[in-house]
Amino acid sequence: MAFVVTEACIKCKYTDCVEVCPVDCFREGPNMLVIDPDECIDCTLCVAECPVEAIVDEEEVAADQQEFIELNARLSQLWPPITQRKDAPADAEQWAGVPGKRKLLEE
Repeated sequence: MAFVVTEACIKCKYTDCVEVCPVDCFREGPNMLVIDPDECIDCTLCVAECPVEAIVDEEEVAADQQEFIELNARLSQLWPPITQRKDAPADAEQWAGVPGKRKLLEE
């Protein structure tokens, strides 16, 4: 099992979660983060750090977010690791809680 970054991260891309990850399993894309499922050790430390509640246990991913399990696995092989917190995008708060952001994902 692994944790999954879901749609809530798109355009918010808060990086508080990466600093607490003991195995550096986060990968950074243009406008969201993903978790490498092969690296994640299910420690749960990142879950509490995400201000938009975008990180979910793979077994608890909502039906409308299931595609993010595959997206995390695939994109984590393409995107570079991120291990230090960065400032969120200037408009992150504006995007927090906005539904239907999947179409905005920049792969």
